[in-house]
Amino acid sequence: MPDIQTLLIYIIPVLFAITVHEVAHGWVASKLGDHSAKMMGRLTLNPIKHIDPIGTILMPAVLYLTGSPFLFGWAKPVPINPNALRNPKHDMSWVALAGPMSNFMMAGLWLASIFIAFEIKSQFLIDMAQIGISINLVLGVLNLLPLPPLDGSRVVSSLLPNKLAYEYNKLEAYGLFILLGLLFLGIFEKVILPIVKILQTFMLHTVGLI
Repeated sequence: MPDIQTLLIYIIPVLFAITVHEVAHGWVASKLGDHSAKMMGRLTLNPIKHIDPIGTILMPAVLYLTGSPFLFGWAKPVPINPNALRNPKHDMSWVALAGPMSNFMMAGLWLASIFIAFEIKSQFLIDMAQIGISINLVLGVLNLLPLPPLDGSRVVSSLLPNKLAYEYNKLEAYGLFILLGLLFLGIFEKVILPIVKILQTFMLHTVGLI
């Protein structure tokens, strides 16, 4: 059974990663005309407002306890009303991209925190920062996949003619099952992890940590 410190090393980065991801969607939507998330109190970094029992708690816990090579999860999606956006089809792509981009930015912030950890000689913070980098890179890359309901599918949908976009979006009803199937079949280990490792190595090499 993992101790409290080990759990915190994982829990804190996971909560930050998925919370900021959802807030980013809502914030960009608000800037583009849709204030749904703001009106429902979802533009907050309070993780309690974003917790999804399955995606935030159960899924990461199962992956951790089963020795999965990477962790991921999701928060309760922020409400988005495409019709309230100034240019619904075009703007939805920016709303969708905001989530993964926020994860890549957070990976950079966790990278910066490693230097602070070295200065104060905190192995706890070093370990947490390394997990934070990994989790955010996984979420960023994973969400760019063109599989509904992942963010990458919103970008693809915005580029398709309306009729094709409608048919493509029908996959969303089965997206979670497809996603879980790919996960447990080990497909992501062959697709997502190599990309994540390349990005992680590049980041650490750039700042001289490798």
